[in-house]
Amino acid sequence: MARLAGVSVATASKALNGRDEVAQATRGRVLAAAEKLSFQPNALARGLISGRTSTIGLLTDELGGRFAIPILLGVENALGNEQMSVLLCDARDDPIRRRHYIRTLLARQVDGFIVLGDSNDMRSSLTADIPVPVVYVYGESDDPSDLSLLADDAGGARLAAEHLVSLNRKHIGHITGPSSYRAARDRVTALRAVLSEAGLSLVGEPLYGEWTQAWGRQAGRLLATAHPELDAIFCGSDQVATGVAQALADLGRRVPDDVALVGFDNWELFAADCRPPLTTVDVNLEQLGATAVSYLFAALDGEHHSGVIRQPCHLVVRESTSPKP
Repeated sequence: MARLAGVSVATASKALNGRDEVAQATRGRVLAAAEKLSFQPNALARGLISGRTSTIGLLTDELGGRFAIPILLGVENALGNEQMSVLLCDARDDPIRRRHYIRTLLARQVDGFIVLGDSNDMRSSLTADIPVPVVYVYGESDDPSDLSLLADDAGGARLAAEHLVSLNRKHIGHITGPSSYRAARDRVTALRAVLSEAGLSLVGEPLYGEWTQAWGRQAGRLLATAHPELDAIFCGSDQVATGVAQALADLGRRVPDDVALVGFDNWELFAADCRPPLTTVDVNLEQLGATAVSYLFAALDGEHHSGVIRQPCHLVVRESTSPKP
């Protein structure tokens, strides 16, 4: 290519890498020669020169989980826009496998790591074993000097509760997943706060169970039967809310006329297919992945961030809520 352009190899390299000391006319000849020869730069060679491989390691513990794939898509899209690649490793919550993958990714000379959680909850820091920048997403590192990006569970619950209160719903219950999940507990706290601000109280106690339709059906029957005054239910997931909708239909309680219903996650598989379609809180998982990439790029450029950043959620209003008649 250098011979075709009539320049030295060094000049051709500078032109391809956008160096300022190459004249515009010379750069044009080099680029034209590269196009004619269908030249592709050797990524490994460029990495050896620049100290960068344009590759990011993504380490997850549960690739098959509900939240991993949307976040991964956000990461991959953001990296693709910058012509970077991602190497994905699923440790399956196995410490031995996790250490192996860390060593493997470092041997591939990745420029940085994104560590993906599966519950928006606390996790042990891995940074001491990783000599390149690390960003934690959807899982909070227990080391405050790390950077962790989380969905704002409390903020999302506040959106749901404020929506129900604005619709003049005054007898609001709550059905959610296991109490061992910090996200479930944070949402309950935010829900109670909004109700208190409106001079209301939660109907009964929060019903903790599983993130399943079966639990939603069981808890929905229990709550609606024990509290006939119930006029709204906020659920901790769309899957639970779909089960609640089925239970209310079986009891002859109409949604939203008798009971307004709100879910969480905006999981299209359940939210759009629910009868009626479900108002829910979208946690913007793809955006969370893209944001993790932007902070990792900043770290690669020497701009270090630490602490916890909670990404705002937004409310998606569908037919399962309406003003109380």
